[in-house]
Amino acid sequence: MMQRLPDWKPRLVRYLERTAHEPFKPGQHDCALFFAGAVEAQTGVDYAAPYRGRYTTLRGGLRVLRKDGFADHIALAAHHLPEIAPAFAWPGDGMVVDTDDGPALGICQGQMIYVLGPTGGAILSRLRAMRAFAVGDR
Repeated sequence: MMQRLPDWKPRLVRYLERTAHEPFKPGQHDCALFFAGAVEAQTGVDYAAPYRGRYTTLRGGLRVLRKDGFADHIALAAHHLPEIAPAFAWPGDGMVVDTDDGPALGICQGQMIYVLGPTGGAILSRLRAMRAFAVGDR
């Protein structure tokens, strides 16, 4: 299991500040890479490194993931992180929400979830979470 770094909180805040206004761009800044970047900020491990820049459309991203045996970006996160009940998610953990475009990964932050919208960061209620993934020890 990945370990959170001792300074994970300020590292996560810096990451969120840096990415908050970046527009959604498949292969560079999409929900899968947004969450994976948060995991890297907290642990130093970028489990999505093999996928960054390898696709330019969401369909292309799915194709790349399926070649490696993953059904989608949620399955990739589930491969690297233990699933937990959404009620037990801590700040920085991953949360899955349903959107008009299918399931999306976001970052737990108290009663809210940071997600990506077409023009950058957005905030949803934690009550929208369908699944969650733990980052680091409990």
